[in-house]
Amino acid sequence: MFNFLSNNFLGGYFSTDMAVDLGTANTLIYVRGQGIVLNEPSVVAIRHEGGPGGKRMIQQVGQAAKQMLGRTPGNITAIRPMKDGVIADFTVTEQMLKQFIRKAHPPRLFSANPRIVISVPCGSTQVERRAIREAAYGAGARKVELIEEPMAAALGADLPVETPIGCMVVDIGGGTTEVAVISLGGVVYSNSVRVGGDRFDEAIINYIRRNYGIMIGEVTAEIIKSEIGSAYPGSEVREIEVKGRNLAEGIPRSFTISSNEILEALAEPLNSIVSAVKTALEQTPPELGSDIAEMGMVMTGGGALLRDIDRLIMEETGLSVIIADDPLTCVVRGAGMALDSIDHSVGIFVRDY
Repeated sequence: MFNFLSNNFLGGYFSTDMAVDLGTANTLIYVRGQGIVLNEPSVVAIRHEGGPGGKRMIQQVGQAAKQMLGRTPGNITAIRPMKDGVIADFTVTEQMLKQFIRKAHPPRLFSANPRIVISVPCGSTQVERRAIREAAYGAGARKVELIEEPMAAALGADLPVETPIGCMVVDIGGGTTEVAVISLGGVVYSNSVRVGGDRFDEAIINYIRRNYGIMIGEVTAEIIKSEIGSAYPGSEVREIEVKGRNLAEGIPRSFTISSNEILEALAEPLNSIVSAVKTALEQTPPELGSDIAEMGMVMTGGGALLRDIDRLIMEETGLSVIIADDPLTCVVRGAGMALDSIDHSVGIFVRDY
């Protein structure tokens, strides 16, 4: 009876267009006309019924599921279905996306399925991109377009991407760091390294286990990173008290760790990001290189919030580095701007076939 809703004009009138930043650490949803309506961790708690081979049920998604990480009983597992910016568990990602879309866009009478723009890492393969597209269709999308994360980040940071001026973006997410040079509405050079906020947390966990003989969880590592983590030696040394399990005694212990030790722990993943930036500068055509030398580069993503990371890249490259306003939401805001072009086949969207 309501088939007329699938008609482009009426479907567009009744549906809600949305942009999704399906990240390794967080998922953000932007709805046209409303702004960012959802910002939740990409975590799902699954309940197993009837043993390990039994039925899997989604218990919680988002913030409620993140609070369960490392604290679940035997029949519940809290997992992150996205790894390194791409889908690690297809079924769970599809269910998570479905629940997030439902939260952002509650079903109403006469409402058509939404049209969605999703950001993807520039280093993702065709298979990985198709999986993200299929998950969005499975979650109830009417039309799905993909946009590369650096392009979305550049749009969100208000860079002049349509002009013949070279813009350089460094987007440090949870699973990947995307480095791209953009000019005339297209990506001239892009590179994706699988180093991001998760690798920072991993490095902190390994450092504390190696030097203190104490095991800490992901959530604690994330708290240490945000409280005292830094990318460049500073004059002020900050400390934090941490609790973890002593591996030799097997009992909980508390200890104090300083920002200088965390700086040492983060040296390896930070070096990977610096070398990705240097490689991008080497591969950039000279005309665009001179633009970047004049304008500097822009940093976006949650990793840009690490203290003094802009100073580290500035010292290593000799170029000015600007951290975008509200770097965490840059990608989803840029994907939201791309929604305006969803009806026209413009070059900013990715073709995976």
